[in-house]
Amino acid sequence: MLGTLKKSARILVFSTEKISDPAIDMAGLLKLHYPPTVYTISIPCSSGVKPGWIIHAFEKGFDGVFIAADGSDCPYGESCTEKTGRIVSRTHELMRAKDIEPARLRMAAICSVCSESFVKQMKSFNDYLLKNSNN
Repeated sequence: MLGTLKKSARILVFSTEKISDPAIDMAGLLKLHYPPTVYTISIPCSSGVKPGWIIHAFEKGFDGVFIAADGSDCPYGESCTEKTGRIVSRTHELMRAKDIEPARLRMAAICSVCSESFVKQMKSFNDYLLKNSNN
């Protein structure tokens, strides 16, 4: 849960090595600012995220989890976005069963040059989490 004085939500980002990681790195190089409490874990493909990892993040105190999906650029297969979407749907069911608000998990395609899009997503998600801190 977020405290009333908190200005940044703790957000865990699952980011892909070849697609979204370069965008996140470029955001730093371009000095684009997003909440300082965003933590990233690099994975080969967004469809490899396990629902248990997401639930574990919430159990460890993260306010939100964001999956930076590969979109159609995934080097491991064309159906990556659909597979990742099914993982998110399955995880939403698990979250409901544990009384965790499903909106605390988001997914969006972030391409390798989408630094501004990533920053916009993080700011928007942070704002949502802060406004809905009684989840």
